[in-house]
Amino acid sequence: MADSVSREEVAVISNTDITSTESENNIINTMVERGTALLRKLEINVAEAEKRTGKNTVNMQETYTVYLIEIRPAETEGGTPAAPDTLWRRYSEFELLRTYLLVTYPYIIIPPLPEKRAEFVWHKLSADNLDPDFVERRRVGLENFLLRVASHPVLSNDKIFFLFLTEEKGWRDAVLETGFQDKADSRLKSLSAMFRVKNPDKRFTALKQYSDELNSVISQLLRIRARVADRLYGVYKVHGNYGRVFSEWSAIEKEMGDGLQSAGHHMDTYAASIDDILEEEEHFADQLKEYLFYTDAVRSVCRKHELIQYELEMAAQDLAQKKQQKEELATGTVRIFSLKGMTSKLFGQESPEQKESRLAALEQSIQEGEETVKEKNTECQEFVRAAWDDIEHFKEQKDKDLREALISYAIMQISMCKKGIQVWSNAKECFSKM
Repeated sequence: MADSVSREEVAVISNTDITSTESENNIINTMVERGTALLRKLEINVAEAEKRTGKNTVNMQETYTVYLIEIRPAETEGGTPAAPDTLWRRYSEFELLRTYLLVTYPYIIIPPLPEKRAEFVWHKLSADNLDPDFVERRRVGLENFLLRVASHPVLSNDKIFFLFLTEEKGWRDAVLETGFQDKADSRLKSLSAMFRVKNPDKRFTALKQYSDELNSVISQLLRIRARVADRLYGVYKVHGNYGRVFSEWSAIEKEMGDGLQSAGHHMDTYAASIDDILEEEEHFADQLKEYLFYTDAVRSVCRKHELIQYELEMAAQDLAQKKQQKEELATGTVRIFSLKGMTSKLFGQESPEQKESRLAALEQSIQEGEETVKEKNTECQEFVRAAWDDIEHFKEQKDKDLREALISYAIMQISMCKKGIQVWSNAKECFSKM
């Protein structure tokens, strides 16, 4: 990569090392207005997509798509735009980056990637992930993902994210060297925590329920929109039959022929316009899909909190059991049936030296347990504080984005209706001149 970017920017990024100490320092997530240090210094674009053919990991021939990432300084001397630094990335590399961010920043709602394969499609829309229109929408979605990360006050300072933008060959080794995969919680472990946590935080419980309901609502909207697109496509294309009939009719008329022919052309134009209209609508659908996928990111934060809460409860329970054992040993009373109590009755009491040794071991274990509970409690409190800051920021972003998307969709529908009115107004003028 050109030094014009990397040397200037690495000073901003290099302060964020991938260590547990830095992660703890970053956990205080203070939300700021849009415009992070990274975006003030760099312009980030996914400029184009390219289809390639090559061999995969099992030496099989495959066709795949790569995306060209361009970055350039946001401000240049003399006002002349600098030549961009570029590199190519596959979709799977974007997936690896997002997985790394999910594991490294569990308290942050990580922006989602665009869909890997088309979902909620209407029948004329290709579900092929190599379809040019789908690839173009995915290119837009990948650029949006990078800009979402780059605009986040914590994620934008991540060293691995910067390397993703600037190092084409060394990045994958760098992300794997962080060992983030070893920190990933197993799905079974998270599921166990969800069902066994005794005192769930009501705020996170409500958030998870809201996320589930939002997922359901957006899914329904996308299904309805796909059905409407199917029917609308049919209605518009049927208008092409008007054009054909008016054209045929014009051939047998002398006085009315020109008017009918012109009206037929308007009908043909109207029928053909639906392709562009529905392609434009797909971008609205993609905006909804982003928040459909965001709901899973929200649930991921909730699951991580459940796991931390469960670990805290288990540590507290273990400490309570050890304290009870110490009390029983000191007083010689056993509150519940135990194998050790039965053994003492059968084979006699242990010697004072043995008792003192056990008491000392329990005291040491209790001290360690108290330290563990303290650490887990601090971890839980920091997670809640940092996560809730990010959640509040996300809510503001969600409300703004979805409001703008719905307004844009309404404007799109109004424009479509006006075009339809204009077509029939033009047809009326043609009929009037006959």
